[in-house]
Amino acid sequence: MKIHNAGRTRRFALGSTVALTVAGMNAPAVLGFATDQYHQYVINRPEYKAEYGHWQTLGLPAEFRVNAVHASLLRTGKVLIVAGSGNDEKHFDAGTFKSLLWDPAKNTYKLIPTPEDMFCGGHTSLPDGRLLVAGGTQRYEKLDGAVKKAAGTMRVRNESPDRARTFPKGTVFVAPNGREYATTAPVTVPAAVKTGSGAGTVVTASEQHVFVEAVGEGRDYVTEGRAQYRIKGLTGVDAHNLYGMSDRMTLEKQEYQGIRSAFEFNPDTELYEQVTDMAHARWYPTLTGLGDGRVVTVSGLDDTGQILTGNDNEVYDPKNKTWAKAPDRYFPTYPSIFLTTSGKLFYSGSNAGYGPADKGREPGLWDLSNNSFQPVPGLRDPALTETSSSVLLPPAQAQKVMVLGGGGVGESPLSTARTDIADLSAPKPAFTPGPDLPAGGTRYLNSVILPDDTVFTTGGSSGYRGKSGSDLLKAQVYHPDSNTFTTAAEPTVGRDYHSEALLLPDGRVAVLGSNPLFADEANTTPGGFEQRIELYTPAYLFHGDRPQVTAAPESAKLGGTVTVGTARPEAVATAKLIRPSSVTHVTDVEQRSVALDVTGRTADGVSLTLPGNPNLLPPGWYMLFLTDSAGTPSVARWIQVTG
Repeated sequence: MKIHNAGRTRRFALGSTVALTVAGMNAPAVLGFATDQYHQYVINRPEYKAEYGHWQTLGLPAEFRVNAVHASLLRTGKVLIVAGSGNDEKHFDAGTFKSLLWDPAKNTYKLIPTPEDMFCGGHTSLPDGRLLVAGGTQRYEKLDGAVKKAAGTMRVRNESPDRARTFPKGTVFVAPNGREYATTAPVTVPAAVKTGSGAGTVVTASEQHVFVEAVGEGRDYVTEGRAQYRIKGLTGVDAHNLYGMSDRMTLEKQEYQGIRSAFEFNPDTELYEQVTDMAHARWYPTLTGLGDGRVVTVSGLDDTGQILTGNDNEVYDPKNKTWAKAPDRYFPTYPSIFLTTSGKLFYSGSNAGYGPADKGREPGLWDLSNNSFQPVPGLRDPALTETSSSVLLPPAQAQKVMVLGGGGVGESPLSTARTDIADLSAPKPAFTPGPDLPAGGTRYLNSVILPDDTVFTTGGSSGYRGKSGSDLLKAQVYHPDSNTFTTAAEPTVGRDYHSEALLLPDGRVAVLGSNPLFADEANTTPGGFEQRIELYTPAYLFHGDRPQVTAAPESAKLGGTVTVGTARPEAVATAKLIRPSSVTHVTDVEQRSVALDVTGRTADGVSLTLPGNPNLLPPGWYMLFLTDSAGTPSVARWIQVTG
């Protein structure tokens, strides 16, 4: 286990391979090669690819280049890349929100109309193959010194039990001293709650918060202490029943603010379809699918920039497209929360950036049925879980979750090489040490489950957002059976904050995004958003012929058996269903690889039996891979798993 400070960009070439080869060849022609030319010669040799794999970089046409903040694989095999405003305040102010649909098989692109700023929202696949997208950005942060207008949270109250009231964006609240503050978003205040009757009637005011900003600049608008504000334009009974309360208005830093909006992306129409809003606005939330097809949604910053307290978790029901309250539990933003075979949710400790260092950081099992939380001890470097990667190791039946790398809270320069593994099938689950990451301390590492029951990990940086040129041009493969890493070919593009990686149906890995703070090691030039896509072809695709799926059903039932056609049934060693990734901020809680039992063979196919537990194999669309004894996978076929 090693802890590192930020350092220079590190390229871990299979330099030893190159150096040994050069040392053994004295030919003047070889010595005349430039280093990079010879490196290209080495990495393109067939034997090299067969051991380490191969990278390809795609340069997209200018009109299709977007800032890839979110990436989700759809049941059509296409990848939905969501930028929203793309961490660009100019785009936000202009209302320019983007999504790109990329077809890796045809290498075609299509811009998708994006109705709201989904930048830094959450997303997950639904049982019917639609993609639920919830939350996003209502307002960009303003740093200390940049805030010109005093602002704060206004709690709008309604003492009338007769009806709810909606106030548009720009509604003005007037302080006792006459200063005015305008709302930055619409706000709806429910009717007050009336109980009892006659002399025993009790009316309890309802309340909803909204962010307000002074109409003028300067310290004259700063307030301290609780005060009641009247709503400009209201008279009579309305002016009495409807008013605002606020504790303070300040010129302090203002955080990002979330939205309540939710959408389903339809892979057939290739359009977003609006569904019921969440009860709470969210920016940096996590969405985790449950065994019954619903989705639990936790954490995030609300529409005033405050981190949600945990009594605001929600569950989405895709059958009626509505939200309901979920049990209370606080988590920092973008927590990695996995569905386990018991139906409990495992929080690994990984998260992505907001929340105090001393709250909600402990890993554990969360039981939604009784809202209990069982801590899972043993995680080393527990203060360095921010921007770490977590993955449910293959096969999912093993119920082991690995935490890889990570850094300190906020803009800490610290990072760790630690990997630890929690065996959730044990009577008393606890983390045990895994091998250190080969590159040393690593933040923003992406981890992708491969069809051969290994995990491909790539990119990241040793420092916060790649500062001081600390991007790590390295990739490796973790082998759960031996608990070891082996070296993979090196990427050529640095990837840190706002990067993603996911498995494609053809067995390759797509790597997207990256949003470094600076473009130089001296930290003087602002960084740009990386818009190139890299494709990694694993070594297993350079081992000769791959199995073929010649026929497969479009759906399969939990606990059922399906017949899958293949040209060489005797060569099929394993079969698995891999759930498509939906990843952002190094958080991908949906990917899982579920092993299928090969229960029979015929002359032209194999019989495969599915597990019956929906908590192991949640309903939805999966990629079916057949693999041979060398781990070489077929091209996937899509199958919908139903109850």
